[in-house]
Amino acid sequence: MIEIIAISLLLLFVGLAIGYFVCVKTYAAKLKVAGKDAVNIIEDAKKQVEADKKEALLDTKEEIQRMKEKAEIEIRDKKSELSSLENRVINREENVDRRLLNLENRERTIEGKDADIKRQEEKLKERESKTEKLISQQQDKLLEISRLSYEEAQDIILKRTESEMTHEIAKHIKEAEETARAEAGKKAKEILVGAIQRLALDQSNDHSVYLVNLPTDEMKGRIIGREGRNIRTLESLTGVDFIVDDTPESVVLSCFDPIRREIARLTLESLIQDGRIHPGRIEEVVEKSRAEIDTKIIEVGENAIFDLGISRIHKDLLRLLGRLHYRTSYGQNVLQHSMEVAYIAGLIAAEVGEDVKLARRAGLLHDIGKSADHDLEGSHVEIGVTIANRFREPEVVVDAIASHHGDVEPKSLIAIIVAAADALSAARPGARRESIENYIKRLQKLENIASSFKGVERAFAIQAGREVRVVVIPSVLDDAKTRILTREIRRAIESDLDYPGSIKITVVRETRFVETAK
Repeated sequence: MIEIIAISLLLLFVGLAIGYFVCVKTYAAKLKVAGKDAVNIIEDAKKQVEADKKEALLDTKEEIQRMKEKAEIEIRDKKSELSSLENRVINREENVDRRLLNLENRERTIEGKDADIKRQEEKLKERESKTEKLISQQQDKLLEISRLSYEEAQDIILKRTESEMTHEIAKHIKEAEETARAEAGKKAKEILVGAIQRLALDQSNDHSVYLVNLPTDEMKGRIIGREGRNIRTLESLTGVDFIVDDTPESVVLSCFDPIRREIARLTLESLIQDGRIHPGRIEEVVEKSRAEIDTKIIEVGENAIFDLGISRIHKDLLRLLGRLHYRTSYGQNVLQHSMEVAYIAGLIAAEVGEDVKLARRAGLLHDIGKSADHDLEGSHVEIGVTIANRFREPEVVVDAIASHHGDVEPKSLIAIIVAAADALSAARPGARRESIENYIKRLQKLENIASSFKGVERAFAIQAGREVRVVVIPSVLDDAKTRILTREIRRAIESDLDYPGSIKITVVRETRFVETAK
């Protein structure tokens, strides 16, 4: 047993010794290999460093070369730019030198011309003095020959000069008229005709009476009532005359106030439809009809400004505007006329470059005074100006209202446009009617104005007053004075006569020589 343990220990020591020897030998071999590897790595590292060093040196040289080339390019560009600037400066200096030389030449030329002008002025003064002396001598000789005093000779010269100037004035007037017609006539016609043709409004003529149809003649008795109490109530509440006569199935309403007449019409139609006709019911229907008319007045005014594109108008002014719907002037509905004037004024304003909306506003309100002329004193123009100022309308609108009948001079172009549009609307064929008496008076006044001038033999109003034909005495007036007479007649007609549209003046001068052969 002890021997086995001893052998085992011996074997263990032997194994350890062998293992140690093997390990030392293996480590030595590995250490030798590691040394060789380290030497190889160091050598490779040295080679890599050398290679990197050479590559970096090459890159640096290339970068230096590129920078050098770039610098050379920039230097060449700068030199070229400097050369160009230098050439420009040289050219400018040459131009300045040439201009200075030209200025010096011009100055010398002007100085020479000034000297020539001074010499010519001196010569002209000498000639004028000589001419004055010669004229004075000739005048003295003429006075001696003609045996006339200086004043008498002066009168003869003045009369001759006046005669010559009359012909010259007539000639210049004719040339000016022809030029004005050529330049302004065509454009004015285009604007006005275009404005009228682009406008088409319905016209309705109202009268002072209105006919209400009845379903049967028995309704007349119910309208009159017992002992006439119903018709008396109607007339007292509406202010309208109810005429019940022999006309079958109809009642005539007569009143000069169109609003009261319209209230009476609505009242009577409502009573006829309802069937209940007695004083109490009449009062209710009259109040209801009056409220309906007030509402309609506002609606009509609102529709008018809506159609014209006008905004921001006072409610009271809107009510006055709506009342114009029930007013007429020479048979022409005043609101329709005002809207027509507004449309025409807007179209003309657009053609001449004025404010279209302001022109329409002025045209619509130009006759606003007619809506209250029964309540206030003064003409409808004065009332319109008062109303416009009360509601703070623009100055242009007030000016148009004040000047549209020529009572004052217009201060703005829009006021002139409104006056022209008003004349166009009034003069349009079929727009207005005129009584025979006023028509005859206007024709007689037209003939009297034309006959009042010296040298006029006869005057005739023709073409329904659109033209006046004047015959002059040829021995009193020559052609030049006849042309001047035509203009004087035109001014007199424009200042003394009120008329719609325009009047053509034709002056006839003819000389006849008659001989009888026997």
